[in-house]
Amino acid sequence: MNDRFFVDTNILVYSVADDPRKRKAAEYLLLQDGVVMSPQVISEFVAVTLRKRILEPKKLVEYARKFLQIFQITATNADTVAAALDLMEKYHFSYWDSLILASALESSCAVVYSEDLQAGQQIEGRLTIVNPFKQAAL
Repeated sequence: MNDRFFVDTNILVYSVADDPRKRKAAEYLLLQDGVVMSPQVISEFVAVTLRKRILEPKKLVEYARKFLQIFQITATNADTVAAALDLMEKYHFSYWDSLILASALESSCAVVYSEDLQAGQQIEGRLTIVNPFKQAAL
């Protein structure tokens, strides 16, 4: 059984945000074994926390570096981009969401946790989107 799962940017953001319910769910996920993310997710975390002033720059750098050390970070290459373009055409997701899905598929994850994508949707028969902030998602 594959215990690896992919997390979208909102999981990282909520793990440091003020919403206690979402923070608890995000922290729970990030404490599990098998967390996978892409450089895109780390980059978006930095951009969002800066733009929304969720963290001071020094603190967000500390978090980003810790995420890079603790979690498995996928590589993004030409094949990932090509797969994202195919997913974008097939499923009508944005390019950036499609890139996350392509990275998750390349990493052999069975689940991607995201608040922003369509919960319950199956991608390529191998990847299920789960919203961890809906009751009973975990």
